[in-house]
Amino acid sequence: MVHHHSFEDYLAIEQTSTVRHEFLDGGIYAMASGSRLHAAIAGAVLTALGKQLAGRCRTFTSDLRVRVPATGLATYPDVTVVRDTLETDGGHRDTATNPAAVVEVLSPATMAYDLGEKFEHYRQLPSLCAVVYLWQDRRQIEVRQRTAGGPWQTSSAGAGASIALEALGCVLDVDAIYARAGA
Repeated sequence: MVHHHSFEDYLAIEQTSTVRHEFLDGGIYAMASGSRLHAAIAGAVLTALGKQLAGRCRTFTSDLRVRVPATGLATYPDVTVVRDTLETDGGHRDTATNPAAVVEVLSPATMAYDLGEKFEHYRQLPSLCAVVYLWQDRRQIEVRQRTAGGPWQTSSAGAGASIALEALGCVLDVDAIYARAGA
């Protein structure tokens, strides 16, 4: 039996649940738990972005939910960057609708979803200018950025390199992030 839940049902479940869930098309889906390495990489990129964007943007941990109004997806990126004032979804103060960037640390179980379908949802956010992916099994960062004309461009950097988030005016040093994470 398939249950169709409202967004309000989902929020009520999230308030009492010990497990985080994504919400899409009336479905509530448990999110995979992260590993120690996943948490360390997310923390390292949060620190790197926080230092560079101080005074210009706010950085948030995975406790901030992001909702894509155009598709209804509600999820918890590993890191969220917001410019200006945080806009929320219908008064749900812990649900942002205007991220400038989101960061996903890729897990083997969710990699295909994160790089594919989930990105298709994210790109529907008008405020979003970058999606950053970090691998756990190798020193690699991929950045998908919206260009001035609207299309998205993908760039990747491995060990010994850096990658720019042009719209945010910052750079991520691959080795520094992974070294800070102990990877």
